[in-house]
Amino acid sequence: MEYAVKEMISRQDIAARVEEIAAELNADFAGREVVFVCILKGAAVFMADLMRHLKLDMSVEYLELVSYDFTESRGKVDMIKDFDNDISGKDVVIVEDIIDTGMTVNFIGEHLRAKNPASIKYCVLLDNPVRREADCTNPDYTGFVIPNQFVLGYGLDLDGKYRQLPFIGSLVKV
Repeated sequence: MEYAVKEMISRQDIAARVEEIAAELNADFAGREVVFVCILKGAAVFMADLMRHLKLDMSVEYLELVSYDFTESRGKVDMIKDFDNDISGKDVVIVEDIIDTGMTVNFIGEHLRAKNPASIKYCVLLDNPVRREADCTNPDYTGFVIPNQFVLGYGLDLDGKYRQLPFIGSLVKV
């Protein structure tokens, strides 16, 4: 079966929304030390672009998780890489590429709450609420709410491919 990628969200729309989210974060966390936790690998592009607009006292940590095989949720989340730095008493912003089933964001929340941060906020590029299987926290900062389609590009992948696309696209059969 052959697939093609159809553009859903343009490079320009992503850039504009990332700048708006950064402005919200700058206002909400002004004068506070913030730890941004980037969820690898999908959120790396989003995090890089977001950081360029942040004017905060901040640091960045990285978690690597896996929850998908090809286009299907595995039904569980496995941690590949954790971080060692102490976040207790600090404000934390989780930067994620997409919330769909809710399982990954629940896993991350539980994992980070055990590290005793002062607060946890969720910043996601894409929200697909139709796919929710788990009761999860709604994102505090959302780039775009999308329809129930498999998406890739701008860091999101299909078996490790398509991350380099400068836009968000949907996978369509040809």
